[in-house]
Amino acid sequence: MEHYPTGISTPQPLQEKDILCLGYLQRVFDLLDSLHLTGCQRDKAGNRRLHLDDYVKLMLVYIWNPLIVSVHDLQQAAALPRVAKALGIKRFSAASFSESVTVFDPRQLIPIIASLAGELMPLAGDPRLATVKDALTLVDGTVLTGLARLAKAACPGLPGEIAPTRYTTSRAGRAVHGWRLHTQLDLQTFSVHRLDRTGARNAGAAREHQVLQTHLEPGRCYVCDGGYATHELFDAITDKGSSHVIRAADNAVFQVREERLLSQQALDAGIVRDAIVVLDGARHPVRCIQVQVTPHPRRTRQGVKQVDRLIIITNLLDLPAELVALIYQQRYLVELFFRIFKQLLGMRHLLSQRAKGLDIQIYCSLIVCLLIQLISGKKPNKAMRNMMSWYLLGLADEQEVIAFLHKPDNTGIKKRAEQELLKKLGF
Repeated sequence: MEHYPTGISTPQPLQEKDILCLGYLQRVFDLLDSLHLTGCQRDKAGNRRLHLDDYVKLMLVYIWNPLIVSVHDLQQAAALPRVAKALGIKRFSAASFSESVTVFDPRQLIPIIASLAGELMPLAGDPRLATVKDALTLVDGTVLTGLARLAKAACPGLPGEIAPTRYTTSRAGRAVHGWRLHTQLDLQTFSVHRLDRTGARNAGAAREHQVLQTHLEPGRCYVCDGGYATHELFDAITDKGSSHVIRAADNAVFQVREERLLSQQALDAGIVRDAIVVLDGARHPVRCIQVQVTPHPRRTRQGVKQVDRLIIITNLLDLPAELVALIYQQRYLVELFFRIFKQLLGMRHLLSQRAKGLDIQIYCSLIVCLLIQLISGKKPNKAMRNMMSWYLLGLADEQEVIAFLHKPDNTGIKKRAEQELLKKLGF
């Protein structure tokens, strides 16, 4: 009988041949040695057997290998001689695995993530973006609603108040709970620059623009959707010495100071307005760029809405308008990252039902994502993750993986050919 990652424990015990490619994880294992004594301050007897570096190694093996789908499978894998030698971990119980996270600090993994991210080579992108001096940083939040019971139990809220993890209400009238991951994605390397977890409720100190405003850095260009469009954030970014390209609400109120003439390049990019404006309540003047777009119906609880213009607010006063529109277009890449992160890197099933365990699994998923990039030299996508899984399952050999990684990317060529055809047809 063969093993299949069905979402439940495998019916047949794992064997050494099932745990492949531990060598790829070794580069991370070496970085974890410095965390061995973390959380051992109260262990005066010196009898702790499962340390932070051990826990992280086990979590990485779980995320990396699709055959391991439970703590029981992880125990079986760690008991195999070759795996035990690679991990350097003795036998552990499920109870100790669950309880150990209470003394661990997940933030100890942040320097390791930064070290791996520092090894990434810049990915090929649009050469026109090289003129932007600040580091392009895509900002957005995503909600993990699949963890509803854990989220509700961890942050129940005060009596009479809405729980901070309550995200929305289902059509059946039930409260939906979860966690929100506030993510800053570095566009040049397609890696997470910063990630913060709060309750899913987008309110108070956990509101998306408030979280970003708390963690602003100089020298970055923050690219955000409409949920971040507040004049307080615009001013804070400018005061910090950074720039922003943020979509504004359709009913944004501002005073026009200067209307700018549009170049032919801007007109070709769909720009219909470029003006210097002052937003109500703001201290710094900004630039309002409006882009004509194809109307896209969006269903809301108030009915179907659609817009034919995007209003972009930026403090990049001297950059060509078409480049500002191009920068905002990159924002959608953060949605691709969320899809990879949530669906392909083990976030559908938790090995720990504690908040610290969740944070460690989140950070380990980021580490696996970085490893895939370091191995392949490309930003991860669904096809690449599938190929890695097939290789780990023994369904694809090394030559097939190499051929896949060297497969030319003709996406841009196909899109340009499609656009040229549409022009010839008069569209």
